[in-house]
Amino acid sequence: MKQQANLIRAGQVIEHDGRRWTVLKQQIITPGKGGAFIQVEMRDLNTGNKTNERWRTADTVERLMTEDKDYTYSYTDGDNIVLMDPETFEQVMLHKDIFGDQLPFLQDNMELNVKLVEGDPVGVSLPPHVTLEITEADPVVKGQTASSSYKPALLSNGVKTMVPPFIEAGERVVVRTDDASYVERAKA
Repeated sequence: MKQQANLIRAGQVIEHDGRRWTVLKQQIITPGKGGAFIQVEMRDLNTGNKTNERWRTADTVERLMTEDKDYTYSYTDGDNIVLMDPETFEQVMLHKDIFGDQLPFLQDNMELNVKLVEGDPVGVSLPPHVTLEITEADPVVKGQTASSSYKPALLSNGVKTMVPPFIEAGERVVVRTDDASYVERAKA
């Protein structure tokens, strides 16, 4: 299905130069002189290579229709992630690269949404938030206020994040899976 380039959004799958690409990021840029254009960061579905492409906002691109299917994470087998279809109990193996930066947030029995194009997996969506434990947190600097400053902390999955000064090591917190940012303290 043809669509204007300015309607490209992260998570979409497009066809460009005879290859399938999943859109990672997009940004519309309006320079001081000349017409606006869209800068798109995308990943080749076959090779996993990333590239940046620019289109004028009036250009058209071929968007591929995706089908969403829910799976449950089972286990990791080397470089592959094994998912199970909760309805048929069939197992599907996906390469780790398809998860991108969200891979560390994968947890046992997590419900995932897999995007398929003609039966081939092209993208995975994790739940928007996960609860993790803080393994390391810097001490509070005297005079810091809770409203304006954050301190570095290490989550139990090895990802670094910034947390408010009142969060200590050993506490459980809720973080976003897309950018590892702190949301709130976990409720008992």
